[in-house]
Amino acid sequence: MHRRLSWLLLAMLAGLPIHARAADPARMLGRYHWRLASATASDGHRLDGLFAHPDKPLQIDFNDGRLRISHTCNVISGSYRVEGDKLDIGRLVHTMMFCADRPLMTMEQMASQRLHGTLGFAVRDAGPQPKLRLTTSDGDTLLFAGVPTPETRYGGPGTTEFLEVAAQTVPCGTTPTAGLTCLSVRRRYYGSHGLQAGKPGPWHVLQQPIEGYTHHPGVRNVLRVKRYAIRHPAAGIPDHAYVLDMVVESDASNARH
Repeated sequence: MHRRLSWLLLAMLAGLPIHARAADPARMLGRYHWRLASATASDGHRLDGLFAHPDKPLQIDFNDGRLRISHTCNVISGSYRVEGDKLDIGRLVHTMMFCADRPLMTMEQMASQRLHGTLGFAVRDAGPQPKLRLTTSDGDTLLFAGVPTPETRYGGPGTTEFLEVAAQTVPCGTTPTAGLTCLSVRRRYYGSHGLQAGKPGPWHVLQQPIEGYTHHPGVRNVLRVKRYAIRHPAAGIPDHAYVLDMVVESDASNARH
């Protein structure tokens, strides 16, 4: 009892929240991309249909009371709230894309059937890769591994920018190195209503990758990216990083800018 009172007194003197001794599971949700690692039915067998593409597992993202389920045929979204050891998920909304990939459609249907209503909820903070366990009313158990979001990795929110990526890559420096090429990019600007505003910036060589973006020769893209500051970068390392948010425009009709 005295030990408990002493801890409370120290917490108040230090200005710490009373529950600072452990991470808040609900707050942890928004700090990670949650990727499905295992799925087991109530009778113990593996739910194989939830693993249509093992290299791109089912993913849940949580943000300010809204969740997003991706890597299915359609993106699924809905509201959520955490109450103790329960996760309440509201009505889910699907985008209306058609997929010829039948396993992907099956995965989407199975995910929708399980990720709704009231689920058992537990987060285990296991160092760099925490685990999220969701249990359905039918006894199915879905275990997700947490992958830090860029905001978590870089220690703060990024700024949104638009980059146009030329169809062809270019030598990375003034002295070309065999086989080493970089993206050629320029800034694009858009107004609040999504319309292009002003003139694009000058083309320049981007001597670093854009996380999440794969370039295909001959295809010009306009990307919405997040730009994150890198704290204390090593010598020769950029002081910022780019992370793909979405592809705004894609055009394969012009091979060169």
